[in-house]
Amino acid sequence: MADTNVKTKKKPFFARLKSYFIETKSELKKVTWPSKDQMKQNTLVIIVFLILIGLFLFVFDIAFSGLFSLLTNIL
Repeated sequence: MADTNVKTKKKPFFARLKSYFIETKSELKKVTWPSKDQMKQNTLVIIVFLILIGLFLFVFDIAFSGLFSLLTNIL
């Protein structure tokens, strides 16, 4: 039967830190970075989307606040 009290020995902190940075660097080499034109297009899409969401929320805020004030004036 296996001994359950056996502890696995951890690497020292700085060895683990060094290993982390080495692995991170190798993973970043695998990344396909967007081109400058793709980045501009994506940024424009996000800005337009945020403006549309802001306008949508603004219209609903005005509508619900008007409805709420109408209901509170009736009562």
